[in-house]
This record gives sequence, structure tokens and C-alpha cells, in this order.
Amino acid sequence: MSSQEAEVTEVLVVGGGQAGVAMSEHLGARGIPHIVLERDRIAERWRTERWDSLVANGPAWHDRFPGLEFEGSPDAFAPKEQVAEYFERYAAQIGAPIRCGVEVTEVRKREGEPGYRAETTAGPIHARYVVAATGAFQLPAIPPIVPADAGFTQLHSSGYRNPQQLPEGGVLVVGAGSSGVQIAAELRQAGREVTLAVGPHDRPPQRYRGRNFVWWLGVLGKWDAAAPPEGAEHVTIAVSGANGGHTVDFRDLAESGITLVGRANGFADGVMAFGSDLAENIRLGDENYLSLLAEADAYIAREGLDLPEEPEAHVLGAYPSCATDPLLALDLAAAGITSIVWATGFNVDYSWLQVNAFDDRGRPLQQRGVSPAAGVYFLGLPWQSRRGSTFIWGVWHDAKYLADQIEIQRGYLAYQPAAALSGAGV
Repeated sequence: MSSQEAEVTEVLVVGGGQAGVAMSEHLGARGIPHIVLERDRIAERWRTERWDSLVANGPAWHDRFPGLEFEGSPDAFAPKEQVAEYFERYAAQIGAPIRCGVEVTEVRKREGEPGYRAETTAGPIHARYVVAATGAFQLPAIPPIVPADAGFTQLHSSGYRNPQQLPEGGVLVVGAGSSGVQIAAELRQAGREVTLAVGPHDRPPQRYRGRNFVWWLGVLGKWDAAAPPEGAEHVTIAVSGANGGHTVDFRDLAESGITLVGRANGFADGVMAFGSDLAENIRLGDENYLSLLAEADAYIAREGLDLPEEPEAHVLGAYPSCATDPLLALDLAAAGITSIVWATGFNVDYSWLQVNAFDDRGRPLQQRGVSPAAGVYFLGLPWQSRRGSTFIWGVWHDAKYLADQIEIQRGYLAYQPAAALSGAGV
């Protein structure tokens, strides 16, 4: 194949993580020719963009694709290496046409011809349909608060590996979702002085009355919520699968010696300013937690289930002193802090996809993954179709929907008027 020749396929799937593997399964089941391109290895982000001790936050019986179980106990929380290996095994099981080590550098609409032209490091590809299966966690988002030359080691949670990676001294962890609370707890267990900046969050119980939180969200219909509450699109979930899985309670973190502060708001002359919102953020998290317990109790009574009572779960301790008398400013160097870990989420990067399918902030315009650019689809986005869309099982169901849409479009394009009606007047 010359440098000007393009390989031809019907569907090009960009990304070989959980979204790309799921998409390949559903396309393959329909007999739709496709290629999946992955610039690194299958499920690379699980391998190299997570900390060493990370485990899945949901149990193995739930956080998986329907066609393959995890090895080991179904109630265990799979380590990140096992998750990556799971997707490798799944890709092999379904015969997914994944090509690793191939990066897509640009995708554009073909001029005057159907479909798209993708420029890749292995040569051009023409495809009628393109699925952007790179997900939403692409560019680490670090707020421009502390200058790079301020004298602190700064890294995003995706670059954090273990406590030994950081220089001696205290650590400020910014962000109280699953990543932030687990990293802060690990650092504290390693003997570090830790300050944790806590923003708004949801705080479900990891287990209640003998059932995991994923079970409760399922039977209560919460995984299928079609949209987040107004103003809560970016609220993080504080839940942990570490140490066999446990409910996150910021009182416990404070009791372990972690200093809790409000949201990190600014930095000047070596001093970090924090919001006065710590107690309110904890209160709202508690409210979220207790409301789920109440719904669970009501469900048990309504359905007549025989599950063990757990009244102690409803009893919350007093706020820690760091919440009742919040620290609003801290001279980081004077406090012995030498490192900052930003557990502040990610931004999207679809710069390679040159189509009219994005808003002015570069975020995909889509409805259940279907974009306004004909033949272009997105997969792996938060709330793509429901609350569970970014979970392993959720992306599998979203991929099925997109495969259905592609099959529908193929049907329209394959249509030919009946010969008996061709040219006939009606």
C-alpha cells in the first residue's frame, strides 16, 4: 500500500480501552466490518495512569461486561492490573480487530465523498462511520492556582503512583472524590502529614444491610437516571474499594490525622486560601448518604426482604474540629508541605477529530453518543445515556445502542426502490 492509498473499513473505532472493546463486540455481533485503533496497549490507562494500589470501586460481579467474569471472588474489588488483563482477555475472546501502537492524528470529512479520512501513524484509513471511544478522561485538569515555580512538587492524581514517589514532607491533596480520598488515606497510612481540600461530593455507603452500594443503586433505579440533578453535573462520588471496600466518612479521615479544609480557592505569597464551605460540603455528603439509607430501608419494607438491620449506620458522629473551626488560609511551606496532588478531574481533548460536533469549550455535542456530524459517534462520556455510563457495565450498554444506530443507518443506505416501482408514476 503506497503512502497515498487508504485502507477502507466501514467503522473506525478510535480507542482500545473499555469503550473500544465494548464497541467492537457489538459491531462484530452484527457483522459490521470495523477496525479499532489504540495508540498504546489495550486498557492502557488502567495500567499507567493510575496509582499502584488502585482497585475498582465496585465489586467484580458488577463492574464487568456480561460475557466474561473476573477471575477470583465475585465480591472482590479487582486491582488495576487485573482490570487491564480482563479487557485483554475479553478482546481476545471476541476476536476484536484491535491494532495497538497506532495513533490517530486527524479525522476529517472526505470532500465530495461519503465518510471520513483518518490520518494515522500507520497510514490513512477511510471509514463510513467513526466512533470516538477515547472517553472523557483525557487531559489531566490542574486548576491554575499554584504557579509551577512556587517551589512545590505538583502532580495530577493520574501521575501519582505511591507515597515514595513524593519528596519528604507534608502533602496537600486537592479534591475529595474517590481518587482524592484514597490517595490522602494512603499517604496518611504511610506516615505523611496530609491536608485534604474537600469540595461538594456524593457519599454513598459502600455496603448497607448486606448489600453493596452498586446493588442498591441498581434496585432503586438510580443507575438509570437519565440526567444529573441541576447544578450537580460535576459532583464527585466519594467511595472506595480499597482494603476490601469501605464507606468513606470524612470524620474517619480527620480522626486518622488528616487535616480537612474547604475548597482550594487561591494562592498568593506562599499561602493557600480555602473556602469556608467544609462543614456544608460534609453536611450535604451526609445528607446524600442518609437519603440512600432511607430509600434502602423503604425498599426492604416494601419488598418484604429479609436483610439484617443496621441501625448504627444511621448514626453519624460530631463534625471534626477542623470542620467546626475551619482553616481558611495556610502557609504551605511553614506547614511543612512540599507536595500537592491535584485530584481535580480531567478535560476532554478531541483536537484530532475535525468535525462540527463540539461546543465552544471543546465538549462533544451528542445525544446518547450520536453527534450532529453524520456518521460520528462518541462513547465513554459521563451521563452519556444514564448515571452508569462511565462504569464498565454502563459503557457496554451505551456501545450496544451506538451499534444499533450504525446498523439502522446502514439499512437506510442499503435501501433500493423496488424494481416494479422504478420510474413509475403514481
